[in-house]
Amino acid sequence: MSTNEVLIPIETITNKIHLMRGQKVMPDRDLAELYEVETGQLKRAVRRNIDRFPSDFMFELTKDELENWRSQFGISNSIKMGLRHSPMAFSEQGVAMLSSVLNSKRAIQVNIQIMRAFTKLRQMLATHEDLRKKIEEMEAKYDGQFQVVFEAIRQLLEENEKPKRKIGF
Repeated sequence: MSTNEVLIPIETITNKIHLMRGQKVMPDRDLAELYEVETGQLKRAVRRNIDRFPSDFMFELTKDELENWRSQFGISNSIKMGLRHSPMAFSEQGVAMLSSVLNSKRAIQVNIQIMRAFTKLRQMLATHEDLRKKIEEMEAKYDGQFQVVFEAIRQLLEENEKPKRKIGF
């Protein structure tokens, strides 16, 4: 596979990145789907190499987190049936570590794309914050005649920050 060939669209990956415990993480089942392995196989590989996954790389969801996640993303209760272990959530570093325990060509290629998705997400957030700071600096420099313009820009920025409601289940 060439380095420019896209295995999975970046939008597909970024839609699987969630915020939990103040970190951007990816759930084990989404990663397993991307790697085209069973979730149990991914979990077994992690448990065999648990020393590679400190708490800032991977954590297991609590019952409350699982319920909150299920209700937030409209995940059916059928996922809970048959679970022997709580779902795992992997930070960016945890996903990078997965490539060392899932040693397949697909895992390596998917990991490269996931790392790019995390980087793109970080860049987008940084750009948004930089824009906000520049506007605040300009607002402080200019007098009240531009206040209406600055207020309109601020409202647009705040609109983008509001989470969009999911349609459907």
